[in-house]
Amino acid sequence: MDKNIEILKKQEELLQFPIFNHSTAYELGIFMVSCAQKQNITIAISIRMNNGCIVFQHCPDGTNLLNQKWMERKFNTVSLMERSSLLSALTFEQDQDTLENHGLSTADYALCGGGFPIRVKESNAVLGTIIASNLYHIADHEFIIDCLKDFLHCPEAPDVLYTLPDK
Repeated sequence: MDKNIEILKKQEELLQFPIFNHSTAYELGIFMVSCAQKQNITIAISIRMNNGCIVFQHCPDGTNLLNQKWMERKFNTVSLMERSSLLSALTFEQDQDTLENHGLSTADYALCGGGFPIRVKESNAVLGTIIASNLYHIADHEFIIDCLKDFLHCPEAPDVLYTLPDK
């Protein structure tokens, strides 16, 4: 199995919440905004429950409706597949599969990084999605992971092995 797929599965296994509710979403959202500001990163952040309710969202100056559209597609991917949008992207690539093979449209779903499932340890059920948009898609994913590692006090969660594309 591809090493990054193993890493992404391990991230999802380790980065789970003891409890998760709207208050947790707000605290996490504020934490992520603070992390972005400290790193001088311009990134849109959204936290949504599986029913579609947006319980936290921040779109700073430098983001726009295009970021909102990407976040909607990443949310749809995580909600449907119950795994990170990056894990879905790599799995589809490994299997030489397409969204169209499943009757899905690229207008509604995104096979790229930046969407991560919210799970509670006791049940392992996916309750919602953490979404980031405005960086290179793998960097969107890693921003979420770095924030969750700190927020959940889980430094042992692995990082994805990647290199940024040539400009």
